Amino acid sequence: MTEAADPRSEALELALASQDVAAVAFALRHDVVVVPKLVADASVGAAGGAFGPGADGADGADGADADGVAFGAAEQVRVFGRENTDKRILLLFSSADAYAAMVPNDTNRQVMLYDASALRAFLEVHLDVLEQVFFDIAGPHTMAATPEDLLKALH
Repeated sequence: MTEAADPRSEALELALASQDVAAVAFALRHDVVVVPKLVADASVGAAGGAFGPGADGADGADGADADGVAFGAAEQVRVFGRENTDKRILLLFSSADAYAAMVPNDTNRQVMLYDASALRAFLEVHLDVLEQVFFDIAGPHTMAATPEDLLKALH
């Protein structure tokens, strides 16, 4: 990871750029992934929502740094979904910049960094309501996976 002001996973960026599924899985197992954090005053509307870290509230949180970036955070993950459905989509990013490209008008976007164990724990708890996972959805190298396939890749 580089500076906290611009959290990123270079390994994930390179894997997405090459569209290499095995390299994406390797990056997720051995580096970090940028996860959107639900901000209390954020307007998520009908298309967004949040899930907590786990049934017991513990996911190995180490707190946040001075720039508001949390690693394996206990804060809620911002998830997205279509109206009139209870299924949600998890959006993961290789960098805070990639997230910013997806929500350019959001003035208070915050992110967390998850390692493999934090991501695995999140998926295990919320598997029944997640229908899809997208990586760097704003491009230029978007990839998608089912939550089940992603969970298998993390083991």
